[in-house]
Amino acid sequence: MEATREIYWNVGHGVIAPMYLFAFLALALLAWGFWRRLAFYRQGKPLDRLDRLAERVSHWVTNTLTQVQVLRVVRPGSMHALFFWGFGLLFIGTLLIMLQVDFTAPIFDVVFLRGTFYKIYSLTLDIAGIVALFMLGGLLMRRFFIKPPGLPTIKDDYLAHAFLFSIIATGFVVEGLRMAATEVGVNPALARWSPGGLLVASLFSGASPSTLSLAHKSLWWFHFFLAIGFIAAIPFTKLRHIFTTSTNYLFTDLRPKGSIETINLEDESAEQFGAATVKDLSWKDLFDADACTVCKRCQDRCPAYATQKPLTPMQVVLQIGEVSQTTPEADLCRVVTEQVLWDCTTCRACQEICPADIEHVNKILEMRRNLALMEGAFPGDEVRSAIGHLEVNGNPFGIGYAGRGAWAEGLDVAVMESGAEVDVLYFVGCYASFDRRNQEVAKAFVKICNAAGVRVGILGKEEKCCGEPPRKLGNEYLYQTLANENIEKMKGYGVKKVVTTCPHCFNTLARDYRDLGFETPVEHYTTFLARLMEEKKVKLTPAPFDCTYHDSCYIGRYMDIFEEPRAILKEAGGSIVEMKQGRLETFCCGGGGGRILAEEKVGSRINVTRVRMAKDTGSPLLVSNCPFCLTMFEDGIKTGGVEGEIRVRDLAEMVVERLV
Repeated sequence: MEATREIYWNVGHGVIAPMYLFAFLALALLAWGFWRRLAFYRQGKPLDRLDRLAERVSHWVTNTLTQVQVLRVVRPGSMHALFFWGFGLLFIGTLLIMLQVDFTAPIFDVVFLRGTFYKIYSLTLDIAGIVALFMLGGLLMRRFFIKPPGLPTIKDDYLAHAFLFSIIATGFVVEGLRMAATEVGVNPALARWSPGGLLVASLFSGASPSTLSLAHKSLWWFHFFLAIGFIAAIPFTKLRHIFTTSTNYLFTDLRPKGSIETINLEDESAEQFGAATVKDLSWKDLFDADACTVCKRCQDRCPAYATQKPLTPMQVVLQIGEVSQTTPEADLCRVVTEQVLWDCTTCRACQEICPADIEHVNKILEMRRNLALMEGAFPGDEVRSAIGHLEVNGNPFGIGYAGRGAWAEGLDVAVMESGAEVDVLYFVGCYASFDRRNQEVAKAFVKICNAAGVRVGILGKEEKCCGEPPRKLGNEYLYQTLANENIEKMKGYGVKKVVTTCPHCFNTLARDYRDLGFETPVEHYTTFLARLMEEKKVKLTPAPFDCTYHDSCYIGRYMDIFEEPRAILKEAGGSIVEMKQGRLETFCCGGGGGRILAEEKVGSRINVTRVRMAKDTGSPLLVSNCPFCLTMFEDGIKTGGVEGEIRVRDLAEMVVERLV
C-alpha cells in the first residue's frame, strides 16, 4: 500500500471555498491592523533605513531563520528558537498541502505527498509539532510559574500561549482521530511515521467509526478557526512581534556602532533640539516599541538597573510606544523621568543583547538633548560646574589650559606647535592630562613609543576635551564647539595618525568627528601596541602575574576590541582569570555617558559592583585600559571596602615595566 493519505478526509473538498474565504478575511484583518499602526510610526521623523538594501535583506533573513540573536541567552533562547523552527515547519507543511491540492494536482495532475517523501514529510511535521509543544510548555512555565524577577506578564501573554498551545494540541488530536479511523488498523506501518498522531490515535482505539468521524469533523473546524483567529489577532496583540521583530532586522542601524545623529546647529529654522515629544523621535524609535518582545534581556544587562536605579531600557522603549498611541503630545522627559534619563551610562549592553535590534541608547540621548539644550537641565550641580569648566578651560576640572601638557616635561615627546616631525599625534584627553593617577598612564605610553622608535607629538595647551562627556549628557553645542577646535588644530598641523589611551576619545575622534569633516586615522593604544609587538618593535621581558581584565564598554562593545589587550597581557607574563561578565557582556564601570562627571546618588554604586566582580575572581590585580575605568575602580576599591585585597593598573603600566 502506497504511503500517502487523503487530503481533507472526512471534511470533503467542499471546505476549500469557505476555508479560503475565512482565510482571506483573516489576512485582510491582519493587513488592516498593521495599516492602522502605520499612523503611530508616522508620528516620528523621517529616517532612511532602506539604504544598502542587499546587506539589510541578508541581515534580516539570517537573523530571522537562524534565530542567532535569540540564542545569545541560551536557556530561554533555545526554547524560543526550537519553538520557532517547529512552528515554522508546521506552517510550511500546511503550505505544501495547499500547493498540492490547489495547484499541482488539479493543474498538472502531480501528487508529491506520497511514497518516501510523504513518510519524511509526516515524520518531520510530527517531530516539529512535538518539539514546538514542549518548548511552548517550557516558555509557559518560565513566564507564569517560575516568573524571573522583572519579567512583566500581561493579558496578551495568556492569549498568545492559549492560542499557540490550542492550535498545536488540536492539530495532533485531529491527526490522531484521522489515523484511528484510516491508518492504525489498516496501514499500521504508515502510522508509525506519525509518532505524535499515533500516540493520540491510541487513545481512541475503541471508538466507533461514526464517533471518530463526528469528533474529527467538529475538531477540524475548531482547529481551523483557532488558526484563523490567531492570524487575525496578530496586529492587535503582543503577537505582532512575530512580524515586527523580524522586520526590525531589516531596519537595523548599519552605521558604526554607537553612531549618533549630528545636529545641524546652523539651521536657523530649527525650533527644537532633542526629543520633547514622540514627534521629535524617528519613526524607527516608535517602531521599536512594537518590535520589543518584552524579554527583559536589556533590563538584565543594564548596570543602572542592576544597582537599584529606576532605569530599565525595556520600559523606556515601551513607554515611548505607549505615549505614541495614547498621548502623543505628552512631555517624554516627564513621562520617562529625568532620573531615569540621567542614570544611563550609554554602555550599550542593552542594545548588544537585544534579540530585536532595538536602539535604546539614542532614544535616551535625544531626550537628554532636549533637557540640556532646551531646558538647561543637568544631572546635578557638580555636572553644571564641570560643564562650566569645559566652556572656559576646555577640561572638566577647571584647571588652566596652559598646564595641559605639563605632565610630559622631561619626556621625549614633541609639542606640535614647535613644528617637530612626528609619527603619531597622541591625543591625551582630560584625565591623562590633569589627573595625577592617569598621568602615569600617559607617561607609560610615551615611554613605550620611545622604546619602539615611534616619534610622538601632543597638542599640549592647544588640546581641548574631545567633547564626549558633554555630548553624552545632551550638550551637543558644547561638544561641537570643542570638537571643531580640536579638528582645526589637527588639520592645521597635518596630522597623519592619531593614537589615544582613552576609549571615549577614541570613539569620538574615530567615529563622531567624521561628521564634522575629520578624516585622519585614529587608533586606540591597545591595538597600536599589539601591532608594535607583532612587528617586534616593542620587546618585553615577561614577568609572571595574576590578573583579571576589564573590557571597557567603549573598547569592547563599541569597537569589538577584545583579543589585543589580552594578548598584550599574556605577552607581558599575565595569567588572566576572566570575570563572570566579560567581553560583549562586560559590566560598566559607571563612568560612561557623562556619568564620570556626576555623583551617583541613587541605589548602590556601579563601580563598587564591578570591583567586587573582579575581587570574586581571586585575582589580586584588575587591569583596564580606560582613564574613566581606572578612576572609577580606584574609587570603587576605596568605597567598596576592598583596599589591600585588589588593586587596579592600566595596561600601559604593565607593559612599560617589562620593556627590554
